[in-house]
Amino acid sequence: MARMHTRRRGSSGSDNPAADEPPEWSDVDADDIEARVVELAEQGHDPSVIGLKLRDEGVKGTPVPNVKLATGKKVTEILEEHDAANDLPEDLRNLMARAVRLREHMEENQQDAQNKRALQNTESKIRRLVDYYRGDELDEEFTYSYDVAVDLLEDDR
Repeated sequence: MARMHTRRRGSSGSDNPAADEPPEWSDVDADDIEARVVELAEQGHDPSVIGLKLRDEGVKGTPVPNVKLATGKKVTEILEEHDAANDLPEDLRNLMARAVRLREHMEENQQDAQNKRALQNTESKIRRLVDYYRGDELDEEFTYSYDVAVDLLEDDR
């Protein structure tokens, strides 16, 4: 199948190896992992960055290859339990930040047709994600607009 906003086909990505339990060399306690996840979230890191830091730095010097295998919960589930989760989902927030940057660029450079197209594509993705998250993680009446995105991103920081 072709990609959504280009006519090209992308190469498929790799999958994680199938595993039912964490490797024996990574014997970190689940409570220590949860405490480290909450600590990293309080420092302002996103769930994806938290996973990378746990993989690279680990907990007390021992790397954690997969948080879900080690604790039985995803990083976002741990953050929700400890009330450290963000108001917006990470993918939606990143797309909104990109749209705000593109809109500011377009105000300075009206003739930039490529970035105008990129802004249209980005806002289209945002609207589809808002439809996906509406009701569960967003309010039923939530609609995307540039002003709403600016306000949400300022509140999030």
